[in-house]
Amino acid sequence: MKDEGMMKRIIIATVISFVFFMAYSYFVIQPQTKEANKIEQQQATSTNTTQTNNQTQNLKKISKTEVKKAKIIATIKSSAFEVHIDELGRISQYILEKNIFNDKKGHKLNLLGDKLPKPMEIRFKNENLNKEAFHTPVSIDKSDVVLNGKKETVTITQKLKELTLKKIITFYPDGHYDLNVKLSKNEPYFLAVGYEPQAATNMYAFHGAILENPDGSLEKIKDGDAEEKTFHNMKIAAMVDQYYTTFMYNLKNPMTVIEMSDNAKDEIPILYIKGEQNLKLNGYMGPKYVEVLKNINPELTKVVDYGFMTFIAKPMFSIIVFLYNIVHNWGVAIILFVVLVRLILFPLTYKGMVSMYKLKEMAPKMKELKEKYGKDPQKFQKKTMEMYKKEGANPLGGCLPMILQIPIFFSIYRVLINAIELKGASFLWISDLSSMDPYFILPVLMGLTMYMHQRVTPNNFTDPMQEKIFKFLPLIFTFFFFSFAAGLVLYWTTNNILSFLQQLVINKKMKAIEEAKKEAKK
Repeated sequence: MKDEGMMKRIIIATVISFVFFMAYSYFVIQPQTKEANKIEQQQATSTNTTQTNNQTQNLKKISKTEVKKAKIIATIKSSAFEVHIDELGRISQYILEKNIFNDKKGHKLNLLGDKLPKPMEIRFKNENLNKEAFHTPVSIDKSDVVLNGKKETVTITQKLKELTLKKIITFYPDGHYDLNVKLSKNEPYFLAVGYEPQAATNMYAFHGAILENPDGSLEKIKDGDAEEKTFHNMKIAAMVDQYYTTFMYNLKNPMTVIEMSDNAKDEIPILYIKGEQNLKLNGYMGPKYVEVLKNINPELTKVVDYGFMTFIAKPMFSIIVFLYNIVHNWGVAIILFVVLVRLILFPLTYKGMVSMYKLKEMAPKMKELKEKYGKDPQKFQKKTMEMYKKEGANPLGGCLPMILQIPIFFSIYRVLINAIELKGASFLWISDLSSMDPYFILPVLMGLTMYMHQRVTPNNFTDPMQEKIFKFLPLIFTFFFFSFAAGLVLYWTTNNILSFLQQLVINKKMKAIEEAKKEAKK
């Protein structure tokens, strides 16, 4: 039957899409989005081509200035981080103090690594002045600063032959800072935002640069797509990876930002801010904790990227945070979120499951119709629709709830792989919900619950191949989910368990209705 076959194909295609959706997102959606952004940016800056080329070519030339290894001259400490300032007036190291951020060897995580440029590194347009600046040590008014719950200001001074440069930096305990760059005379320069954070990566999380336009829209430059380009009137210029970021921002007086490549085969974007004689802006370095960024300024949460499903993912994360604030456990919050989603979708899910049950019960009658009218497709279709109407069954009713799950799963996936809040969050035997289950208990449980749900879900497959593929899906998903973050597997396992229980209840109810009908006929 045409509708029956279509329903089965939709079910199979929907379930299998979960297996391939990440590859599709990574290799198709992101490149298309990037290409669209490129076209828009080229159109927006076409009138400034000459100016852009001049700036990028000059910056490219002076960025090759040999930089000597600089010793540390000052340390700023807080309970969350430790900042090292070197003799060239740059932030050379940013070390996270909490153990949950430690690398696999147990060492404290230094976000900046050895890559150049460093945050607050200045490159003068004048080549001779630039070389002098990179061979002239700075002085600083405080060499040992401790942030005991309050802000502290340090002043860095560099005296060159014909110019005096000052950086006045106010550090805050939450990781953000105020920066004021002053020059004794006007001299063109570029201020480095800093290299991309050097931490563990996830291929499905966004890595690269994010810039915010005056209208609130974002420009995203993925690693491997770096170009030489100038962006005008940017409110935020950020380098991000899965969990961490370093960025500078000026929400009131937008900045001119120059994008460069790191000149390596990786083509990592490098961001510089066009300087002024008296430049004032703000910055942040550290983990992408949404609440921390929100407390500094809600607009800064835009550096937490959820991809093309952001409009769904952000509200989802807000709900999970709300639940966490009640139960104070991220694992329990994820479970409660699944319950909430199931309750919202219950009316549609219930109708879908009832339709699936009715279709199964109608299978013998469908076989009779096919034998009787199989040679007359139009009449067969007509009689089939009449039977659907009589029995109150919808051939596509069982597919709708499954289709609705796709954007939800896409969104929750993006939320959970980008949520640094899950890092170090424990749940039962799992010590870190942002990492895979060390004992693979959750993936196996997920596969078992998926299989159990299959067993109680009515189906009327007539194609043996479709049925075999469908039966193998729990095994495929089990191996596929081995490498997933435990938080995501917990979400899907809980969803399976609730689906299984709901199907049992519906099956029992439908059997009772059928028995009641049989008794009535007697």
